[in-house]
Amino acid sequence: MNFVTKMTSALLLTIGLVNASEYDLDKAHTNVGFTVKHMMITNVNGNFKTYDANIDFDAKSKTFKAFKATVDTTSIDTGIEKRDNHLRSEDFFSSEKFPKMTFEMTSYKADGDEGEMKGNLTIRGISKPVTFKVEDLGTISDKGKSKVGFSIEGKINRMDYDLKWNKALELGGVAVAEDVKIKVDVEAVEK
Repeated sequence: MNFVTKMTSALLLTIGLVNASEYDLDKAHTNVGFTVKHMMITNVNGNFKTYDANIDFDAKSKTFKAFKATVDTTSIDTGIEKRDNHLRSEDFFSSEKFPKMTFEMTSYKADGDEGEMKGNLTIRGISKPVTFKVEDLGTISDKGKSKVGFSIEGKINRMDYDLKWNKALELGGVAVAEDVKIKVDVEAVEK
């Protein structure tokens, strides 16, 4: 690589970093949710009430420079206390031993208002690479600060993270599907 090419690349990288801003979650308008099939005939939805994220986003190029999230597994909420306690148990999240699950982005590829976020998801101390689809819902200016909204969606196999409990049903099915859909709706405010 010649000198001019190196300098141009360095300048473009610097400009990209200058345009990026750090954001705080607006937790009143953010939801960390999931959906899993029950008995293979219906969906059970749930979410987590306690979470945080470090977000570095360039609103102009609609590109994430960094995204790192932490979710408190004890904060799971499906609307049924008995089920939530079971999900916190050793059969699933083992929340006493593994109170946090994390996601850390490794790359982001923007495509207009959509993108692909790759990273490592860690549940029960097990890290696996995952890919999420991202939809940029928009950016506004509010009281001199930028606000962004976006959705992150994907699917994981819970067996990959040792969330293996299941119960065979009399008719040959299972109580809980292996695939879990993840949907995170985010509103964030520039720091």
